[in-house]
Amino acid sequence: MTVLPTIRRVATAGMAAVLLAGCTMIPHYRRPTPPLAKAWPAYANTGDPVQENPLAANLGWSEFFTDPRLKALIAIAIRENRDLRQAAADIRRAQGQYDIQHATLFPAISGGGEAMYQGPSDAAGLSFAPGLDTGNPPMFKYYQMGIGVSSYEIDLFGRIRSMSREAAEHALMQRENARAMLISIISQVASTYISWLGDQAQLRLSDETMASQQQTLDMVKTRFAHGETDEMNVRQTETQVAQSGAFRDESRRHVAQDENMLTLLIGQPIPDNLPPAHPLGQQTIMQDLPPGLPADVLEHRPDIMAAEHDLLAANADIGAAKAAFYPRITLTASDGISSLQPHKLFTSAATTWGVSPQLQVPLLNWGQNSGNLKASRAMRASKAAAYEKTVQSAFREVADALAARDTYRDETGQMDRYVSTTGDAYRLAMLRYNAGTDSYLTSLVSQRNYLQAQQWQISIAVSRYQNLVTLYRALGGGWTEHTPVPQPAKGQKAAHKG
Repeated sequence: MTVLPTIRRVATAGMAAVLLAGCTMIPHYRRPTPPLAKAWPAYANTGDPVQENPLAANLGWSEFFTDPRLKALIAIAIRENRDLRQAAADIRRAQGQYDIQHATLFPAISGGGEAMYQGPSDAAGLSFAPGLDTGNPPMFKYYQMGIGVSSYEIDLFGRIRSMSREAAEHALMQRENARAMLISIISQVASTYISWLGDQAQLRLSDETMASQQQTLDMVKTRFAHGETDEMNVRQTETQVAQSGAFRDESRRHVAQDENMLTLLIGQPIPDNLPPAHPLGQQTIMQDLPPGLPADVLEHRPDIMAAEHDLLAANADIGAAKAAFYPRITLTASDGISSLQPHKLFTSAATTWGVSPQLQVPLLNWGQNSGNLKASRAMRASKAAAYEKTVQSAFREVADALAARDTYRDETGQMDRYVSTTGDAYRLAMLRYNAGTDSYLTSLVSQRNYLQAQQWQISIAVSRYQNLVTLYRALGGGWTEHTPVPQPAKGQKAAHKG
């Protein structure tokens, strides 16, 4: 006996209908073209030989960053950062929503069986054996087994297919969002690490300055005890020592706060066995990056790709809204066996089947379908504007980083000269004071100027290298195909890579 042939024919016909209904009503997509300049502003074209370097998008973070301590911190952050774990969970959720929606393209086949035992009611005068009054009427028995399809919609006009496409675009958008989050976390770790190096340098400067000023104070007190200077010089020197102490406490506070931020970003306490750090300014593989063309940003930045997937999802939603104006065909079918006697259940005489197609034609829904279509088109217009704004914001971000790159480079040279001249002025002032040809106030002012110049020099260096990290990120760097997808927490299933 052929087992359940009818349901197989129904399922085959339904799947054939799915394959034949290949068209959808999704509008033809054209990528919006935001009003952008054809090239970066003039300050991006410096003519430097750095243009021969590879584009940022072609460099993974492990290639761009060379400081072994920084690389170790980034690796921990990729594994343990809680924002990345949340992004991984969002990917799994979006993939699950796609699986749910995509499954509606195919008939859901379920199977089951039942047995019924029912005794007659003598009070109602019912009997399954008329004429026999034995006082023990027989029990009604019924057995059934089968499989069936319930309310399967044949997607002739692409409504379900459009909704499946929309869910797929949302899943892809979440993946790009996770990539953007990953690049952001990497750049935050690098920027915070550079701040930590700068604050460490400020702390060393404060310690050296305070030690030097303490020696000067001891010398001034000795001269005051011998009547070679007055009390005013003593008080002025003590003021400088107190200011240096406050500067040292501020530097300690900033170092501690940087370490706390790194702890948050890497998702765990900073290990004690990390490799030693490179000096400030030796964290990356190059000092400058070529900007390339605006198209490079469009191609590689995950936030722009996520915005485009969001726009494509809104475009697919229009196809579903259009298909709602057309008839729907749903199918319910069953195939099985039933019998009043168990031993006859698996015979050809016990075979039962049923097919129930249903046609639904929208006649009058008081503007509901047209309202849905209008809302879908408005959503697409909103997503298109959001996509263009994302591209424009990316262009501005790169332009700002390029402008800062050149000004920081010039400012660094100016600051180096400023530190050198203020240092010479301080040494000359101390020589004149020790020789008795100038007042101590002149040396105090010179020392203060020299200290401020050194502080600014460190701050500018920190800002310059942080800006280089920002430029690297803005140009689409930080991600390669070998970069691991954010991992879920222990005990959870890993996110799909599809």
